[in-house]
Amino acid sequence: MTTTRPARDTDRMRQSTHAADDPPRGPGEELLRAIVEACGEGVVLCDTDGVVVMVNAAAARMAPEILPGRPAASGGAAALFGHDHPEGDSREVGRGHLRLRVRREAFGIAHHAWYLRDVTAESARTDALLAERRRTEFLVEAGRRLSASLNTRRCARTAVELAVSFLADAAMVVLPPAGRRQAGWLRSVAGQHSLQEGAVTAASTARVPGLAEALAGFPPVPSRWLDPGQAPEWLLPDGFGQAGHLLVTPLPGNGVPAGALVLARREGGPAFDEEAEILVRVFAARAGAAISAAALYQEQSATNEILTRDLLPPALPVLAGLELAGSLRSAQQAGLIGGDFYDLYLSGPGAAGEPLVVLGDVCGKGARAAVLAGQVRQSLRTLLLLERRPEHLTSLLNRSLLASPSPNPYVTLVLGALRTGQRGHVLLDLAVAGHPPPLILRRDGTVQEVTAGGSLLGALQETVVTPVTVDLAPGELCLLYSDGITEAVGGPTGRQMYGGQRLKSALSTCAGMPASAAVERLEQISTEWLAGDVQDDRALLAVQARPAR
Repeated sequence: MTTTRPARDTDRMRQSTHAADDPPRGPGEELLRAIVEACGEGVVLCDTDGVVVMVNAAAARMAPEILPGRPAASGGAAALFGHDHPEGDSREVGRGHLRLRVRREAFGIAHHAWYLRDVTAESARTDALLAERRRTEFLVEAGRRLSASLNTRRCARTAVELAVSFLADAAMVVLPPAGRRQAGWLRSVAGQHSLQEGAVTAASTARVPGLAEALAGFPPVPSRWLDPGQAPEWLLPDGFGQAGHLLVTPLPGNGVPAGALVLARREGGPAFDEEAEILVRVFAARAGAAISAAALYQEQSATNEILTRDLLPPALPVLAGLELAGSLRSAQQAGLIGGDFYDLYLSGPGAAGEPLVVLGDVCGKGARAAVLAGQVRQSLRTLLLLERRPEHLTSLLNRSLLASPSPNPYVTLVLGALRTGQRGHVLLDLAVAGHPPPLILRRDGTVQEVTAGGSLLGALQETVVTPVTVDLAPGELCLLYSDGITEAVGGPTGRQMYGGQRLKSALSTCAGMPASAAVERLEQISTEWLAGDVQDDRALLAVQARPAR
């Protein structure tokens, strides 16, 4: 197959570096010319003075201004052939739309050659690969940082900081208004360490195309390119003027509106093209998911706090002649509620009767058990309007539990009515219904078990409860506890039950302590026995006659 060389290249090949009266070229030069022309790269052969001796067709196409007989570094080719270019090293030089890789090598004794290679396509592929890698790294970092918090404001702050670092010169997140309140916004500007915050009315958001729809969560809402000259003042940061580039992108949430992302680039910077918009929308999807998840979590947390407020143990007040202290540890620490409970009921204004304490344990664990425990506490509060004697209250409560729709309304508890005696003594009228008997800590450190018992509540039609009255001298203490204390499995082997005897021994070491210190010590001992393994709810309630001064 015969190939036709362009006339211009053929003429250039025929040019000689010799003067007109030089003798004709020999066969050696023709062979050299053939070898240079056959090279896959562009070749510029120069003598020791840097004057071009020979140029092949490939080099002529890449640098047409290179001519034999002229210095290689003259004119527009100076950027290609530098005198300080180390021999054997390669470097890339841009020439218009071309990207050339230049290498200098020794060629014989009195010559050197410059090798040119067109790497425009290769560089474009490399640049595209590096750009895609930077975008991927940015999105990975965005996902990691956005998922690190479940706070709406922190997620919005992270979103604008990430956007400023990679997407724009300024970024703003506009959050949806809650109820009838104004929409809040956070903005970050490149080069500024502090965030800007503010609020905007619904009328102001309606002036920005696409913003009101994005805040309302109407799908699908496309991104909007805006003219900064027509944007309201609150949308642009100080110093951006009326020129530049603006882009408004919705933040899609998980079924709820998450807000909008507003990006701004200064005048003279690159505009938002389709490729940039695709990256912005992918980032906005991650940011919107994080913000909506945080908003949903905060809403659920607020609802959970309201619902569980009455399920938590009450703050124990200071009563005349008495000291009260309690401790409650749930098997599910994340919920802080469980099946164990304690409470204190005081007489209402104008009502007769003494304070009444209760510590109980319902069947089950977690939220379902906590709901039943809350029902028991509320039932007792209502029944106290009719009856205050502990043994009668247990009978009424049993009837209430039998009528309960709960599948297993089984409850054990201790009720104690508090009365003040003579010379600082405190009298407890106790009723024990299927619960571990209370312990009495005397002033000399001896521990006594209350001889009282009764049947489980919520299981039988009739209850049998034997009431007993305990006399506490000043400084003496009555401890109510749940079976989560005595049935805790742990110890040195990890398989021993704590048991009632160990509890009595631990309680005896609390002689002379205030009620709060005694409860804290017992709770610490129980936790150490478990060695971090939570098995059941644990409740402690101490009633102490105030020591004499």
